Amino acid sequence: MAAIFGWDTTRTLIMGVLNVTPDSFSDGGNFLDVNTAVQHAREMARAGADIIDIGGESTRPGATPVSAEEELRRVLPVVERLRDLVVSVDTTKSVVAEQALAAGARIVNDISALRFDPRMVDVVRDMGAGVVLMHMQGAPQTMQQSPRYDDVVAEVRSFLAERIALAVSQGLKKSQIAVDPGIGFGKTVEHNLQLLARLGDSGLHLAEVRHVCLSDKHSAGKGTDLNELANAFLFGFGPVVFALRGFPLRCRRERGAADKHETSLKLAR
Repeated sequence: MAAIFGWDTTRTLIMGVLNVTPDSFSDGGNFLDVNTAVQHAREMARAGADIIDIGGESTRPGATPVSAEEELRRVLPVVERLRDLVVSVDTTKSVVAEQALAAGARIVNDISALRFDPRMVDVVRDMGAGVVLMHMQGAPQTMQQSPRYDDVVAEVRSFLAERIALAVSQGLKKSQIAVDPGIGFGKTVEHNLQLLARLGDSGLHLAEVRHVCLSDKHSAGKGTDLNELANAFLFGFGPVVFALRGFPLRCRRERGAADKHETSLKLAR
């Protein structure tokens, strides 16, 4: 795996999510102060987070977009103080990605899979960054209004294959690319469960790095045991980057055949 990612793809890694926004689902408003945000990022790293994912624009259903200038105002001061950690920036804007990478981030987590800003692929290629390509039906403002699929697993797989092909055709190496099925992004609870049950068929095998994010918003009030699903997934599918938003995960992490243990983490909220 490209060193720019800063991760070991032989084991499952944990990504701690840090939203420096006033309106995100789990932690909106909690980390608007730069010092508080930096402290929380370091707490997550001490708790076991391998990667810190910093977002300056909420992508919850119905969220209001913000300008690139506002997103940079929120994100850059935090990224600059975390150069010693592996940081990803959660953005769909190339100017935000470019400045965050220059400030020390190593990965661009793009929920649009390079669709919203045509210059994003150039920034990722030219700066040698890692990129997460995620499936989403629609946009955050509309994605949960009425998501429909004939076959959610097949459609996510086809989408991810197409986005990887596009990225490679524009000069990215496959070793720079991670894919994410987009749990909760333009999907009902039933769609999410179908994807979790059939992750091996959802297109994750198309990339060397697999990225999955679960949030407490995906199961709120639905009676879904995300700990059970996550642990079944982690042992059943193989090494991934596992991003957590707002719920405690009893996550079994494998560092090697002789070192199998459980880690209890609460990496957002």
